[in-house]
Amino acid sequence: MQETSSLFTNDAVVFGLLMAALAAIFYTSGQKEGFWQRFYGIVPALLLCYLIPAIFNSLGWISADTSQLYYVASRYLLPASLVLMTLSINLKAIVNLGPKALIMFFTGTLGIIIGGPLAILLISFVSPETVGGAGPDAIWRGLSTLAGSWIGGGANQAAMLEIYQYNPEKYGGMVLVDIVVANVWMAILLLGIGKTKRINKWLKADNRAITELKEKVTSFADSVKRNPTLNDYMVMLGLAFGAVGIAHWGASHAASWFEAIPKESALASFGSTFFWMITIATIIGIGLSFTKAKNYEGAGASKLGSIFIYILVATIGMKMDLTTILDNPGLIAIGFVWMAIHAGLLILVAKLVKAPFFFLAVGSQANVGGAASAPVVAAEFHSSLASVGVLLAVFGYVVGTYGAILCTILMEMAAAN
Repeated sequence: MQETSSLFTNDAVVFGLLMAALAAIFYTSGQKEGFWQRFYGIVPALLLCYLIPAIFNSLGWISADTSQLYYVASRYLLPASLVLMTLSINLKAIVNLGPKALIMFFTGTLGIIIGGPLAILLISFVSPETVGGAGPDAIWRGLSTLAGSWIGGGANQAAMLEIYQYNPEKYGGMVLVDIVVANVWMAILLLGIGKTKRINKWLKADNRAITELKEKVTSFADSVKRNPTLNDYMVMLGLAFGAVGIAHWGASHAASWFEAIPKESALASFGSTFFWMITIATIIGIGLSFTKAKNYEGAGASKLGSIFIYILVATIGMKMDLTTILDNPGLIAIGFVWMAIHAGLLILVAKLVKAPFFFLAVGSQANVGGAASAPVVAAEFHSSLASVGVLLAVFGYVVGTYGAILCTILMEMAAAN
């Protein structure tokens, strides 16, 4: 995609603008009466943390194309937040969540696998030229990269581009579809979080295991709660960013062990430094939860992690240009139909197995959003649940290329009809 000019290109200015927006959102959402109380009863604060930077980008004030803030947030703040938010993790309670988390995750994966070919078939009835093309320009080849991204992540997306050799000059259009559709779906999920009780009642969901996990974490935090000191903050930041350093060091070495694996291989994810960075940071956080470091939850470890998460959300919002939604209506239509099938299947299965909305939302984002957004959505339910999102997202990286290959085979068959 071509770089776009923006009013502010200095990242210090852009970061200041984003932080001012976040401060305004949290200040107004803290009002206990009047207009703002009613407003945030409808619109979740987290959605605005994502939407306002998107508006800034759409107005041409800022641009993710010329900023390094998303890279910094995803490579430094995200792993740091994972460490801080898993310090007090209760693995036994997570195991007690039962099989519904995996059921909804695999339902999300299946929704992407069958959603692609079904979207091609449905759009072909209305606009056959949209799903056409031959050779490297064949639309199904380009859509294979979406399948890789929406089941796994960036490494899986790159693997599909290598395998099916889509025309690089047209690849930017697929990236646009990825960003627009995935972010709109995330916004819908965030809106749903504000109505979780109503949705769970409609799903007839058994929410006891999730409630028990939240209560255990909250009870533990209350038992060790104290007024944080400067020493506490320095130790927490030392643990978090020390772990980030180890994660980056370990990721570079681990990825190099698998560098001989061809990019078109189904094992290509193991050659991704981002995959290993997230995995190692999560392992360190879980390891620290078995030590006295978990007591720093009482000094606000998860709250500090949440700050990093909200900064990440703002930088994700920077990538969304609302004015481009109708740039390529045919491809965008395929993307939205595809995502609607994914969502519809998730809702159907959640209704059948009486899975809480938490499992639906996180199971979807572990596929579509990956490690950058699954813990964000999970933490919006409760900070103790962020680890569930990242564990499922890491699993998505592993199965992403396999699922995307199957999806692409089905899309090629659908396009041929």
